[in-house]
Amino acid sequence: MDLVKLRKFETLGPFEIKDELIKLAKKTSRTTQSAFLNAGRGNPNWIATTPREGFFLLGQFAVTESKRVMEHPAGVGGMPQPQGIASRFEVWLAKHSDMPGASFLSAMVPFAIKTFGFEPDAFVHELVDSIIGDNYPVPDRMLVHNERIVHEYLAWAMCGNPRPAGKFDLYAVEGGTAAMCYIFKSMKANRLLHPGDTIALGTPIFTPYLELPHLEDYGLHFITIQAPQENRFQFTDAELKKLEDPKVKAFFLVNPGNPTGVAISREVIGKIANLVKTKRPDLMILTDDVYGTFVHDFRSLLGELPYNTIGVYSYSKYVGCTGWRLGVIAVHEDNIFDKMIAKLSDVDLKALDKRYGTLVLEPRKIKFIDRIVADSRDVALNHTAGLALPQQVMMSLFSLAEMMDGAKLYQKACMEIVHRRAKAMIEGLGIEVTPNTLYNAYYGLIDFEFFARKNIGEDAVEYLKKNVHPLDLAFCLAEDHGIVLLNGGGFEAPDWSLRVSLANLPDEAYEEIGRGVRAIARGYRDAFEASKGTKKSGQAAAR
Repeated sequence: MDLVKLRKFETLGPFEIKDELIKLAKKTSRTTQSAFLNAGRGNPNWIATTPREGFFLLGQFAVTESKRVMEHPAGVGGMPQPQGIASRFEVWLAKHSDMPGASFLSAMVPFAIKTFGFEPDAFVHELVDSIIGDNYPVPDRMLVHNERIVHEYLAWAMCGNPRPAGKFDLYAVEGGTAAMCYIFKSMKANRLLHPGDTIALGTPIFTPYLELPHLEDYGLHFITIQAPQENRFQFTDAELKKLEDPKVKAFFLVNPGNPTGVAISREVIGKIANLVKTKRPDLMILTDDVYGTFVHDFRSLLGELPYNTIGVYSYSKYVGCTGWRLGVIAVHEDNIFDKMIAKLSDVDLKALDKRYGTLVLEPRKIKFIDRIVADSRDVALNHTAGLALPQQVMMSLFSLAEMMDGAKLYQKACMEIVHRRAKAMIEGLGIEVTPNTLYNAYYGLIDFEFFARKNIGEDAVEYLKKNVHPLDLAFCLAEDHGIVLLNGGGFEAPDWSLRVSLANLPDEAYEEIGRGVRAIARGYRDAFEASKGTKKSGQAAAR
């Protein structure tokens, strides 16, 4: 594409550029009768079926419980009552044992009761009343039983071993994106971050973390802590040393990385922990661990540094529920955020007393996690805060299904899907890659410059960098091959790189994507060879 036209897109993020790429790719697909392959977005093309079967069957029982209380000919029911509901559910499931989801629910209820010591009627009533959605969320932060269940799930999904002592307070939110927005908002509102402050971002990183600080709402500066490909996408000692600067108030990272797909190694996690404990005990950390379930023996900074860390998790990718909007914010009961708020100046504390004073008689005792809840509804609407109750039921069922899967068959199946696709793309590229146990294979980052130096030569790459805009790579793939990948530069990855989602297309598409990238490289090599011929002709004419 024309260099001037491409420069117009430099101010856009990769997800906005994607819309232009989709238009080009769809046009190519129509005119050439080739497949339209959109690997730009990370929505998986699989779902967890067992807990969904349980969810929809549970809903049918809930309606019978409503009709048990009140059944009006006009279709009006009552509110399910707790007394004896666990026994009624057991009898009902026995009568409907042939229905999809019955065997799961019959095993799930006693499993949860035994595992967590739940009172049977209270637990089943929470599920039934919530799936109907006839009440506001109470507590507004998270349902009592759901929080216990999700806490245990997160201990497996995010913390790894050894598990931290104490417990985390959780807030169920509308996916990881809502978690990001709420956290940024509350950190500013509670004077933990001020306009003009500096934060650090572990790069490459999901683009909203690069974009949010620039908004006038926050006005933050950021430095990057880079995890280069040459170091297998691990933070180097030199980069981590930047965190020693006290002007860096917080460190935000995605682990495993997006777009790299690589988890932080235990060794590097240990280095970060040592730095925080010995040199930066005041450093606030936000870790976004959505893809941790695709890595064996995953360890989050939430598990290693619970005092300093806010954890963000979304169920979206693992169980295929981006449409459900299920996410969690986790803050340890003993944390730096509450301590820092308590140490604010008297002026700031009085301002916060006024902000939260309508909620409780002693606003200074409100936990940071509960401030996030209030701020998510602009404080005034705190009484109606909280994730929709049917969503919280789905969250409980997803979590319990994973806990009951002792052999981790579901996790193994998901890992096998994405790694099979990664292998197909690598074969399409015609390259060999050293296995990396920390790679989750949900995304792949194609470092085109690195690939091109090995396949079309150093001189051709230098010509390319001098004469072609990096965005040309993504636009050529869309226009010539009907393939949509995101430009890596928008994630603070190398400009000549591409992010490919390995989750959302059929297996056979990924070898074709690899071949498409190879074809673009050959095209660039041909342009370079042609330029040499033109140059020689010009020199001969001059003589």
